[in-house]
This record gives sequence, structure tokens and C-alpha cells, in this order.
Amino acid sequence: MEVIKDDGVGDRIIFGDGTSYHEWRGWSGLQSLRQLDLVTCFPEGRRVLIIAPHPDDEILGCAGLLQQLAELKRDIVLVSVTNGTQSHPDSQLYTPHQLNTIRPAETHAALDVLGISHAVKRIALNLMDGEITAQQDWLYKALRKLISSDDILVCTFDKDGHPDHEATGKVAQQLASESHLICYQVLIWAWHWAAPDDRRIPWQNALKLELTPQQLQDKNKAILCFKSQLETDTSTGQAPILSPQTIQRILLPYEVYICD
Repeated sequence: MEVIKDDGVGDRIIFGDGTSYHEWRGWSGLQSLRQLDLVTCFPEGRRVLIIAPHPDDEILGCAGLLQQLAELKRDIVLVSVTNGTQSHPDSQLYTPHQLNTIRPAETHAALDVLGISHAVKRIALNLMDGEITAQQDWLYKALRKLISSDDILVCTFDKDGHPDHEATGKVAQQLASESHLICYQVLIWAWHWAAPDDRRIPWQNALKLELTPQQLQDKNKAILCFKSQLETDTSTGQAPILSPQTIQRILLPYEVYICD
């Protein structure tokens, strides 16, 4: 498991195995969350921008949402903030140069597995992985050029525990507030550091999207496309970034989105 050092994330530290799938699955509060009604919340004629800090975040967080939006024939744009080039420091197996190609290719493969690559347009912003906090002004300007007046934004939670996720969420939420747009923030690493009924998460603003067994199965297959994140780096000994526990936890039968 990758250890994310505190970089402005306070007590939302990603360390160890985290809260288990079974703890979340057994929490009655998860079952009682309000449903996310896709037809109402993502109406016809509105473009959806999925803003992902790294290649794989769009799948870990939003594979179910992507599948269901594609079924509704919504206009979907995947905005990749970085190409995830810094995921393997000092690696000879996965150098930044190699990852610059590998990780976007893994996203394309995952979208193919979901059967939706034809329905998703990808835009790469090419910010430096691990440095989004320092590049928030650049990200703000880049997104502002992309956003239209009737877009719906989907981004990572601005208290997700990973600095890149939090910075991306903050910028997207700022733009949404300024432009009077709807913004849904998806939980990804929050499932790791948080616990059921954790007061650091605004559950009162949370909506859950239920995934069918087939959508969940396809999400699992899509996650397995991210080989670079799933295997031990034999050149450095770095453990897989997406551990078995992380994958099991992200395969809850719901995706949860925060919408203020």
C-alpha cells in the first residue's frame, strides 16, 4: 500500500490497509443514503465533465456512473489532469517517460472493457503528477477554458486524503460555484481513511449510485486494466498501489457522490 504523506490533508492520511469492505458493507448509514437519480441529476442535453487527477481515478470512482451515462447517451468528456507519471519513484520498470504512455493507455483499455470508449472523449491537461496543489492556478485556467455554461462537473472529493485529489476537487468546486454549475465529488481514498459515520465526510450531502451486478463485474474488469498500479515494482520493491483490499473496498455496490 502506498503511503501518502501529509501535504495539507490534515488527519486524512492514507496508510496501512484502511477500513475494510465488510465494515463499510455492514454500515446501515450507507444503505440509507439518498439515491442519485441519473435522469434527474444528469438531464438530457447537458454535457458531463469527469475530472480525474490521474488515469484510473475515473474508473475507481466513476466506472458505474460512466456506464450508466453512456447507456443514457449523455455527452461525456474525461478530463485527465495528469498522466500519473510519478506513481513509481526511482523505478526502472515504470519510468516517468514510460508511464506517460502506459497510464493513459490503461485508461483507454478500461473504457474498452466497459464498452464505452466510443462514448467518452478524453482531454489531457498534462499537469505534473503529485504537484496539482502547486499548480491550482494553472488547473483553474485550463478548466475554465473547457467548461461551458450548462456543464455538469464530476471530480474527486476535496477531502479525499490524496493531495492531488483534494486540489482537483477544490478547483472544480470553485469553478462550479462561480459559474453556478452542479458539481458531484466522488469518494475514492476516503473509503480508506474514513470509518462508518465519520464526521469528516458530509454524509448529509451524499448521494449513492447503485450498480447492477453486471456493472460491478465490468468495473472490476476495468480496474484490472491498470497493470502498472496492480503489481509489485520489482526494481524498487514498491508494493502495488492498488492493493487487494483497496480494490475490494472500491467494489462496493454503490458509488457515493457529495453534492453541496
